[in-house]
Amino acid sequence: MRSVAVPDQVRVAAQLGHRTLREMLAAHGGTPVHEDGAVTLLHIGTADAVGLRHWLDIFPAIPPFEAISDEVWATSFPFPGEARIEYKIAVRRHGRQRLRLDALNAHHAANPWGLNSELRGSSYAPPAWARLTADIPRGTVTRHDFYSAVYSEERSLHIYRPPTGAAAALLVVHDGDDYLQYAGLAKVLDNLIAAGDVPPVAAVLTDPGDRFAEYRASAAHAAHLLEEVVPMGQAATDTDRIIAMGASLGGVAALHAAWSHPGVFSGLLIQAGSFIAELGGPFARGPVFAPVARFMRSFRARPGPVPERIHLSCGRFDGLINEARTMAEELAALGATVGYADNAAGHDWHGWRDLLRPALVHTLGEEAWQ
Repeated sequence: MRSVAVPDQVRVAAQLGHRTLREMLAAHGGTPVHEDGAVTLLHIGTADAVGLRHWLDIFPAIPPFEAISDEVWATSFPFPGEARIEYKIAVRRHGRQRLRLDALNAHHAANPWGLNSELRGSSYAPPAWARLTADIPRGTVTRHDFYSAVYSEERSLHIYRPPTGAAAALLVVHDGDDYLQYAGLAKVLDNLIAAGDVPPVAAVLTDPGDRFAEYRASAAHAAHLLEEVVPMGQAATDTDRIIAMGASLGGVAALHAAWSHPGVFSGLLIQAGSFIAELGGPFARGPVFAPVARFMRSFRARPGPVPERIHLSCGRFDGLINEARTMAEELAALGATVGYADNAAGHDWHGWRDLLRPALVHTLGEEAWQ
């Protein structure tokens, strides 16, 4: 990554003292400081070294923070205006490194492992259709407990029912709790239905017991989905148009279920699908992906009929971006009507949330029913 100088206003404020720096940042709205296509992040505190920790596969190396005055550290680097990434500040002191939220940045993103700080480009904002909107009808989300004969244990799932009208389709959502909590799926559906972007749609939201065992192209999971999860969704919604949906390994599980039970699903909505065909490589795809690689070889050798409408999406800083683009081309060649979208983001729930509207409109919108 090319070197970018820390802005003079930041250096001057830091040299005038912590109070002046904090006043300048408060007037600016906190960090990051945006200037000429670059961002500046700061850390105030005693340290031997300070760095930025992110979880992106594809992103230029970010320069370490430099000490610009007493206990003030800064780093500046180019950052696309539309981009959004998650990070923590890595503070090294007395031979130990601790990861911390950025105390000067008010934007945080929740994920299944806690909170990260959120670095937003100068033109990025969460999409309006993903925000809680006042004065629109809201769907309901209910929990349902059941006994899984496939897995010989008690399980639970959630069902989203649209606010008005009979459901025109049923979404079968892998990692359902995460989609609800971190991607705001119920809010997104409420907003898109209210705007007329998609018809009233229901969703059955399922979660795995052992995600690695169940989502890596498992025959047992496909049976669980078809014999137990889908019927519960259909009983609650009375529709036979079914779209399987998932992110990362959940995308693999969705494709595998459609491949192993042809004709059941009308569509697929897959975000950052872990379609690993070869182990190793620049992103260290280890033996945990061996079942996925075997499935991908089987799928490509015998693809069979594929669902009619399919949408794939991925973040451009995600090492799975090439797999997403390749899969979009392959599925289109098999006769599916394929949509594709990407964004300047990584492999995380908020990045996937930001791509939900084009995916849902493609698989559920008016054009999908013509």
